[in-house]
Amino acid sequence: MELHDVWFVLIAVLWTGYFFLEGFDFGVGILTRLLARDRAEKRVLINTIGPVWDGNEVWLLTAGGATFAAFPEWYATLFSGFYLPLLVILVCLIIRGVAFEYRAKRPEESWQRNWETAIFWTSLLPAFLWGVTFGNIVRGVKIDADFEYVGSFWDLLNPYALLGGLVTLTLFTFHGTVFTALKTVGEIRERARRLALRVGLVTAVLASAFLLWTQAGNGDGTSLVALAVAVAALVAALLANRAGREGWSFTLSGITIVAAVAMLFLTLFPNVMPSTLDADWSLTVTNASSSPYTLKIMTWLAVIATPVVLLYQGWTYWVFRKRIGTQHIADPVH
Repeated sequence: MELHDVWFVLIAVLWTGYFFLEGFDFGVGILTRLLARDRAEKRVLINTIGPVWDGNEVWLLTAGGATFAAFPEWYATLFSGFYLPLLVILVCLIIRGVAFEYRAKRPEESWQRNWETAIFWTSLLPAFLWGVTFGNIVRGVKIDADFEYVGSFWDLLNPYALLGGLVTLTLFTFHGTVFTALKTVGEIRERARRLALRVGLVTAVLASAFLLWTQAGNGDGTSLVALAVAVAALVAALLANRAGREGWSFTLSGITIVAAVAMLFLTLFPNVMPSTLDADWSLTVTNASSSPYTLKIMTWLAVIATPVVLLYQGWTYWVFRKRIGTQHIADPVH
């Protein structure tokens, strides 16, 4: 296996880790409007991800940086062609971070309500737009002989990509709902389990349609196995949630995300951005990659840094592993 193939796999792993972790993060943000009934319950939801949301975004930064360094042609075409949706995602992530930090800085109800509204929308929009983005990457876009995107913004809003956006939106919401059931106690935990069942059923229908469409267009035997794992894990997550096994439900919903993202990258390889104008104009792991020397240096850096990051993030989740409820929410002090 060549180094550019290795880095394609590593970038796939980074995106998978990002969607696994930020997926429930976005889901909890969406639940601040769908599940929480009062200010105390919104604080409970926000506190479940408070210690970890910023660490989860490290995976996005690493995935973007790795793409820039390992596949500069891919990075350039992707960020120029998908400029508007990626800019919206970036602005949402900035506002979302500010909202988490500033929400409790003042006691006025209007101040806190506005920041809570910001958390909801800046969680929902990226959850949808990431699906649209990756749907277009897998489907292919208008790339010319100079490896430049020559389509318009409206070309990105095709049925396949929009379905992909609905899948990530519902899947992340389901992932966040089972995470909430895992991390909370009392009535909010029970309502999260009931909501997870409803959201999960919608997710199962949308995800099955999207993955089958993907398999029919570009799939092979390996991607079919990933599809089967994703669907089976999602069904098992629903059954575990119904049985009150929140830990298993969360693990299985995570496996669903991992298998689904793996399937997308399996159907994409060896392309990184297919061209719908001419297959010879597609960006591949070969023509989009950096030099072997650059990839070699990156590999050694990844070998050294990755275990440190994983250990630190794992330690963070271990420290903040306890369940919380409204009884643990102290009165704010200003």
